Amino acid sequence: MSPLPSSAAGASDAVRLDLAALDQGYRDGTLTPGMVVRTVLDRIAAAGEDHVWIHRVPAADLLARAASLEALTAAERTALPLYGVPFAVKDNIDVADMPTTAACPEYTYIATDTATAVQRLLDAGAILVGKTNLDQFATGLVGVRSPYGVARNPIDPLCVPGGSSSGSAVAVASGLVSFSLGTDTAGSGRVPAAFNNIVGLKPTKGLVSTAGVVPACRSLDCVSVFALTVEDAMDLLAVMAGPDPLDAYSRAAPAVPAAPRVPFRFGVPAAGQLRFFGNAEAERLYRAALDRLSALGGVAVPIDFAPFAEAAALLYSGPWVAERTAAVGEFLADYTDAGLEVTRGIIEGGHKHDAVGCFRAMYRLEALRRDTAPVWDAIDLLAVPTTGTIYTVAEVMADPVTLNTNLGTYTNFTNLLDLCGIAIPSGFQADGRPAGLTLLAPAFREATVAAVAGAAHRAAGVAMGATGLPLPPARPVSYGGEGLISLLVIGAHLSGQPLNPQLTDAGGRLAGAVTTAPRYRLYALPGEPARPGMLRVADGGVAIPGELWELTPAAFGHFVAGLPQPLCIGTVELADGRMVSGFLCEAVDTVGALDISGFGGWRAYLAR
Repeated sequence: MSPLPSSAAGASDAVRLDLAALDQGYRDGTLTPGMVVRTVLDRIAAAGEDHVWIHRVPAADLLARAASLEALTAAERTALPLYGVPFAVKDNIDVADMPTTAACPEYTYIATDTATAVQRLLDAGAILVGKTNLDQFATGLVGVRSPYGVARNPIDPLCVPGGSSSGSAVAVASGLVSFSLGTDTAGSGRVPAAFNNIVGLKPTKGLVSTAGVVPACRSLDCVSVFALTVEDAMDLLAVMAGPDPLDAYSRAAPAVPAAPRVPFRFGVPAAGQLRFFGNAEAERLYRAALDRLSALGGVAVPIDFAPFAEAAALLYSGPWVAERTAAVGEFLADYTDAGLEVTRGIIEGGHKHDAVGCFRAMYRLEALRRDTAPVWDAIDLLAVPTTGTIYTVAEVMADPVTLNTNLGTYTNFTNLLDLCGIAIPSGFQADGRPAGLTLLAPAFREATVAAVAGAAHRAAGVAMGATGLPLPPARPVSYGGEGLISLLVIGAHLSGQPLNPQLTDAGGRLAGAVTTAPRYRLYALPGEPARPGMLRVADGGVAIPGELWELTPAAFGHFVAGLPQPLCIGTVELADGRMVSGFLCEAVDTVGALDISGFGGWRAYLAR
């Protein structure tokens, strides 16, 4: 575990705000929402002027919300997946009857409706604490472009907190809330995660509604999540994800496998294509993070990063700069004294781009999407530094544009190429400053990324944010795998066996090792390749070990259609009581076959 920052002294005795700890405390009665709200209020008071908040919910209203939750029946509480969980939202996201500023006082308005993503969290029982500071109009990756001050980085106050979702990240890292919402257009949901030693989830574009979000680049904007653990972030995604008729860019997620291939393959930019801007410590931490991925069973695959880098550079060319101008350019034209100089300069720069140039840039992006598509046939994930380095506030103030651009090297291309990603901590430099690793995958593969990211986060041996508290044990997540069909395999389709490519070629993903209920017998069937048959019996059954794989409905149907006799797919009972599809055979096919039930599974029989 990394050395604790001085601000974390005594934190091990504090109330934990990760979702698992709150759920346990509420279940066993050691916590109530009122107790958690008072803890949050005490911590906010102790933090002093940290420039995290632009608007806070009054303490009386927070306590009233807590009391209303406590008044619910046990059944009503159980139905709320975020019962009593405190959170914050970036102040470019609307909450009814609260001001929205986008970090520009002159822009302020009182929202009449609550953003869809926020409303879904509230409906799930969460407690909104307030709205947080940001780079003005969500334009920046540094977190210093705000008239409301610079949110204080709790790991190293000399360093920038990252932007644009600066206050949201600091609130989580400081233990002021359990989670927060940011937005991510160019990396604003990932860079602050790296600089605050927390998790940043950037979902697929359109997976979480952006209705009620002040647009930056409307076609690219995503609502992002800052959390203490990967599992927490994915649980929050499960609450927020889903189509929304109020958002024209909203998309429904198709059924995709939730687990990566085994072994999973992670892409790494080829030699000479990585940039750390002179920061040898950042490079060391990145290499160490890759080693941890390998130790977790991953296989590194060098990839050509050039088209990804070119896509990143496109973000600040015609169409997407002009899109920022389309969002708030008219306001800046009407209010000539509003806006920070650096922010106004970027947004007004969109006026110099004409339609011809915009279309040319869009054509080039399509070519880059084509060029990067084959990469995903060879890898499950792309592993990149979240940033190549970290800067101090003084350094950014001295060179605000160049250094901000440097921080987007590994983030700017993500939304342009329709990828999803999770940023996780990767450790600390010798000077104690944090660094991060981001795992990326094609659209709607959040669960695939999370399966690796959660393990890699724990392998890094870091505390949660600046709290000094260790990560909780790994646990299942509630997002991912919806619409997939689980298939139990017990023989030649097991990992490493000759027919396993039939599953992997169909896009199947290994969900894990399982065991059947003790109601089956296993037989070695004649023929090639060697394979077993499993038969359910009334008496004398044993538990048979196997693997659970996940397939889309189309892939499952194609797979089953190609099964040779005498094998068939039926319903199999697992040891934990679940009923899944699995390989079986009929009793007539076991006549004369060798009963191998006593060997303890197909692999054990082959190794006899």
